[in-house]
Amino acid sequence: MAAEIVNPGTGTGAGLDESFDLDPAFALHRGGKMAVESTVPVRNRDDLSLAYTPGVAKVCTAIAEQPDLVNDYTWKSNVVAVVTDGTAVLGLGDIGPEASLPVMEGKAILFKQFGGVDAVPIALATKNVDEIVDTVVRMAPSFGGVNLEDISAPRCFEIERRLQEALDIPVFHDDQHGTAVVTLAALRNAARLTDRSLGDLRAVISGAGAAGVAIAKFLLEAGLGDVAVADRKGIVSRDRDDLTPVKRELAELTNKANLSGSLESALAGADVFIGVSGGTVPEPAVASMAPGACVFAMANPNPEVHPDIAHKYAAVVATGRSDYPNQINNVLAFPGIFAGALQVRASRITEGMKIAAANALADVVGDALAADYVIPSPFDERVAPAVTAAVAAAARAEGVARR
Repeated sequence: MAAEIVNPGTGTGAGLDESFDLDPAFALHRGGKMAVESTVPVRNRDDLSLAYTPGVAKVCTAIAEQPDLVNDYTWKSNVVAVVTDGTAVLGLGDIGPEASLPVMEGKAILFKQFGGVDAVPIALATKNVDEIVDTVVRMAPSFGGVNLEDISAPRCFEIERRLQEALDIPVFHDDQHGTAVVTLAALRNAARLTDRSLGDLRAVISGAGAAGVAIAKFLLEAGLGDVAVADRKGIVSRDRDDLTPVKRELAELTNKANLSGSLESALAGADVFIGVSGGTVPEPAVASMAPGACVFAMANPNPEVHPDIAHKYAAVVATGRSDYPNQINNVLAFPGIFAGALQVRASRITEGMKIAAANALADVVGDALAADYVIPSPFDERVAPAVTAAVAAAARAEGVARR
């Protein structure tokens, strides 16, 4: 069923080809996918005097005297800034801030639908790390959290780190951590299905960008046996002299087996393949994996391993696509993670909170676990409440909750 278009906009715009509206994607996006609505009525003079002057002055004065009241008497405690510079938008690359807005609007409506969290798209006209950090810090008083989105690596790592150090609200780069949380949840269930633990598994990740680096670190934090990460030049190892600082750190943390060479050679005997890079993995390399292997080929729209090929050799197959079972989709994670963090006014999102989110997501599957059901659907109404509750509890346990 097609989405109902509630904001058709006006006019065709200068130079707009009206035939665009024959395409349902353009038709849905006309006028944007979101709007701002008030939560209080302004029907008469009395309403106006309370919502605006003079009544609003009482609230402003109270907040000036007790700054924490801003969380109770404004929308701050339930609104997230979705910030991008347009440099790594979906699989489209550096397309600029204006072209990123449809994606940022989409992210905002997913926050609302799946987590009950308000979000504001903010596309910045700069790629400079210092300028991005400074801009977000200056606008932070308006928001309860910051979701960094579609910012290219390796800049995204420094931007997130510096903002986490500068701010006392959650800062979360979803391309890294949302992907990692959902991957861990699916892998936990895949291991359970095949009667193994995470510690029994050796994984190979294709892609050493934001998602690949975060997934590798997060899986090791959760207890994975070993993981090797491949970039365009092969396996990231301590023997290479061409690594960036981020990849040098990654080499120290990963690849206990000290593998080198190609991705294909590393897959021999591997238990898990995780693809976050695009490209194609040859069928013989997939065939060389260990019995009971898991293939998570998450590139969109074309998985690194086509599911038909993967099913020949793997016990569990997942992709990033919605038209195959076991979709690894960030929307399973970020709405509930932010909802839980905002609920307790957490100062940051910790590793423990992310692991709690992954465990809660995995637990939703429960006894229905099957090869084609290791991760729930984003439309499963149990998902967001489970993740929200788990993240809020973890924040309290880790001492980062403020209520």
